[in-house]
Amino acid sequence: MIRISDEYVVDILDKKNEPKAFCHSGDIVVFETRDCYDNSLTSEERPLGDRGDALENPATGPLYVREARKGDILKVEILKIALRSWGAMRTSVSGGEFRERYEKRTARIFSLKENRIVFDDRLTLTPDPMIGVIGTAPAGEGVYTHTPGEHGGNMDCNKITEGSVLYLPVNTDGALLALGDIHARMGDGEVLICGLETAAEVTVRVTVIQDSRIPTPFLRCRGRVMTIQSAVTLDEAAHLASNRMYDFIQSVSGQDDVHTGMLMSLVSDLAICQVVDPQKTVRSEIPESVLEAYGYVLP
Repeated sequence: MIRISDEYVVDILDKKNEPKAFCHSGDIVVFETRDCYDNSLTSEERPLGDRGDALENPATGPLYVREARKGDILKVEILKIALRSWGAMRTSVSGGEFRERYEKRTARIFSLKENRIVFDDRLTLTPDPMIGVIGTAPAGEGVYTHTPGEHGGNMDCNKITEGSVLYLPVNTDGALLALGDIHARMGDGEVLICGLETAAEVTVRVTVIQDSRIPTPFLRCRGRVMTIQSAVTLDEAAHLASNRMYDFIQSVSGQDDVHTGMLMSLVSDLAICQVVDPQKTVRSEIPESVLEAYGYVLP
């Protein structure tokens, strides 16, 4: 099995990045990840972390998939997310929906043992691990790992979890896949500015798909499929996500414009992935059974 150590991380997704591992289409690869604080936030007494040189949202990789060529789609099956035994959260005075409520940054460390998150003496939560940053090299200039875009990146979509399948664009030979920023749990919106941030070992299977009409980034999770889009405003991101799904449904079903719009209004759900990054992210979801009704099966 191919493994990429957390020694190899980047803070920008870029076609100029040197690959840290090579694989073939269909191979299984393990990514060892750091947390979004670059493993520097280890104590509640030091909310700014232990190191001044810590990267923001480091992503492990990149991985070069030998058969991937520009114009293909990279199918990434999330097989397993094995969490570290603890996670961290930190308030912010400059970002997030509650920034005006805090005068200073405060950190908390949470145990992730025995499949439990003990929030306080009354509330215990169950982990639901997800990948915050996952993407291929962008088509143009490099994009920092704290920002989402057409290549994926920091989408912070809590549906990118164990058992889900993510479809990403291949913009350069090899695709150059990298991932990180694992959350043990996060609500839609990521309203504080973080989830429960942790490191993990993420096991994926990567497969190259050719001649597909899937609108990337595209996700299949728990019986639903979704387009994921990012833009400067939520309105723009919602417009992009809805219209990408509209075009996809129309191409699959053969419906005219009127019936496609009616179907979308009956079965699609818009949801906010995150509101805290330089670009905001929205997903448009429909039941996978809608595609199946028109005889379409995702590759």
